Formats: sequence, C-alpha cells, structure tokens
Amino acid sequence: MPEHILLRHRDIPEIADLDVYLKHDGFTAFEDVVKNQTPEQVIETVKTANLRGRGGAGFPAGVKWSFLTPGVFPRYVVANADESEPGTFKDREIMEGNPYQFLEGIAICSYAAQANTAYIYCRGEFWDLAHELEGKIEALTKRGLLGEGLFDTDYSLMIYVYLGAGAYICGEETALLSSMEGEIGHPRLRPPFPAAEGLFAKPTVINNVETLTNLPPIINQGADWYCSIGTEKSTGPKIFSLSGHVERPGNYELPFGTTFRELIFEHGGGIRDGKAIKGILPAGASAPLLPATDEVLDTPMDYESVPKVGSQLGSASIIVLDETVDIAWMAYKTTSFFKHESCGKCAPCREGTYWMYHILNRFQNGNAAPADIDLLNRVALGIQGKCFCALGEFSITPVVAGIEHFRSDFEALTGDGK
Repeated sequence: MPEHILLRHRDIPEIADLDVYLKHDGFTAFEDVVKNQTPEQVIETVKTANLRGRGGAGFPAGVKWSFLTPGVFPRYVVANADESEPGTFKDREIMEGNPYQFLEGIAICSYAAQANTAYIYCRGEFWDLAHELEGKIEALTKRGLLGEGLFDTDYSLMIYVYLGAGAYICGEETALLSSMEGEIGHPRLRPPFPAAEGLFAKPTVINNVETLTNLPPIINQGADWYCSIGTEKSTGPKIFSLSGHVERPGNYELPFGTTFRELIFEHGGGIRDGKAIKGILPAGASAPLLPATDEVLDTPMDYESVPKVGSQLGSASIIVLDETVDIAWMAYKTTSFFKHESCGKCAPCREGTYWMYHILNRFQNGNAAPADIDLLNRVALGIQGKCFCALGEFSITPVVAGIEHFRSDFEALTGDGK
C-alpha cells in the first residue's frame, strides 16, 4: 500500500485536529451518503467491498447490517472500543491518532442502519481517551457535522461515549450490551441476536473500532479500489499488533495476505538479541499457539489461511515467543488471565479455568506428576463446546496447542508429584 489508510496520523501528523481532518476530505463520505445515497445503497457498497469485522470474528459488516429487523425503530449503533485482548493495541492508536475518521465511520454506519443514536463503549482503562473522544464529538456538533438536520436533510445523529469498568468479557457484544444497560456484564443467550433485539431490546449494530474506520475510504474511493487491497476473500488493509520478543514491536498496517515472516522479520526487525523464534500467538491469548515452522512463517495472514495451519487470525495481535520461553509457563499465564476474567455465568468456564490454573500451578511449583499433563488436557477438552460464550473456548487454546506442539516443556517440569 502506498500510504496508510487507517493510521493516517503517521502520514498527516495533525489529523487529530478537526480542521486538518476536514482539509483531507474529512466528512465528505458522510455528507455524500446522507445527501445522495439511500441506506440500502450504503449497505450494498460495504457488502461489495467485503469489509469484514476486525474485532476477531471476521464476519462481513454489510451482511451484519442487513440483518436488522425491518420496520422496527429506534435502532442503535454501538462501536466496540473495549480493546481488552492481550497483545492488541491497534484501536487505541486509531482513537488517539486518527479519531475523526473513526467517528465518521460511526456516522456512516449509523446512517446505513437508519439509527439516530450511536454509542462508543470504551474499556474502563480508557477513561482519559473517553474524555478526549467526548471533546471531539462536541467539536463535530458545533460544526454541524453531528446533531439535527445534517447537511440540510431530515437525518439527525448524536454519538455518546460510555465507559465500562475494565472487564474483558464486555468485549463480547452481548455482555457489552448488558453492561450498557446497567446489568452485570454477562453474555446473553442467542437468538435473539443484537440485530433483532440489542440495546434496550431494539435492533442494534455492533462493530469494532478498526472496522468502522474503514468506512470513509470505502465510500470515498469505492468498493473496487478496496477489493484491490488484500486477498480475494480478506479484502483491504489490516492493522497487525506485533509484540513479544521482536526488535520493533508496534502496530503495522499492511494488506491482508502478508506473511508472518514478513511481519516479524522485515517490519518487526526479527527476534531480539539474535535468539531463535519458538512460537507465535496469532490472536493474543484467544487462539491456538503455533510452532514457528517454515510452513507457519510463510502462511499469509488472512481469515482463510491461518486456520489451515491450526489457529485463527482473530484481531491479529501477534505475540512472538523466542527460544527462551517455557510453553508451560505461557499456558499458566494465559490461563491465569482467563480464570480472572471469567464472568462465572456458566460452569464449564468458571470451573474449568479454575482447575486448569491449579494444575498448571503445580508445574510452576515443581509439584506436577507426569500424569498431570494428560489430566490438564482432559480438563481443557472438557470445557470445549460447552460454554455460554467464546471466553471458555479461548481459554483452552494455548493449553491444548501448547501440549500438542511443546509437550516436552511440560514434561521437563514433572517429577514424582510430591
């Protein structure tokens, strides 16, 4: 890609200022859709561009919008800014560096959904950023870019910021809605899906920050242009959050289809201190660990290719592990996280993460027996397919994949079990 499409502040340093954003075609896309297009036309453009959700699932955004129950109003749009996945820090950079493109994306989505009210759900630790966004929204309102009768039409829109309390589970969209309604952040039974009964039991669109930030360039430059970036089924640019044992950790905006090798060794500068690479967590703590084989390193990073080598791309939070990392310790750390963040609503997740943690703790304390490896694997597989939401499924992936690919790391920590 010749320039940044999402991280535009790297090319235009002052783009977080409204005047600068407006000078660089800011809000021309929103004005165009409000004045010249129907909501159905906007949805069709997004479908043609094949914009897929960047929060982890990769579901086509335009298709998701088309599921809204016809004829039921009011409708709502919620921007999921609860960026809580370990190793993921792309949404924060967008909101800090290029906030108006994100806000314009919310506005375009709201018009397509025929919603007059939108919310940004920020994770609790983003309290400072939430206040900054409120200031940006106020500036847009004063300029007539939000509010009543926009662009001399009958369309009106207001955007509000809602601050969570720092719970990982509220990144799950139905738990997020429960939190916004003042309830405990527990996931809901589906169906009904949010498109039918979401916020306040009304049709609701929920999309991730990065997803929404793609909308202004899609409208301005067209679906065909967007499809020319990336791969046939995973179109457009993607922000890869690279961390771990690399020389240059950070966010890298690259086309879908870029390989793990290119990201880690060309953009990330390779492994720190000349060490060898051992493994890759391609989606933070929420997808199976991959051994750093040539096949894995040469795998294109898109929603179709990563599953072929045994994992998922998710939100593309790439955590690199070098040869010094004990995989049993890595499994212990991820399980500690999921045990702490489990909402406790369903027994398989609540009890399963508890027992995985305690078994893994035996490995760390030198009290594990060889039989504990298979016991740990059985407990993890006992969680699989039995949980109310995806958190329980996420919790087992580093454990099961760790035992599968690096069993010797677990065996090295076993003794007589005393």
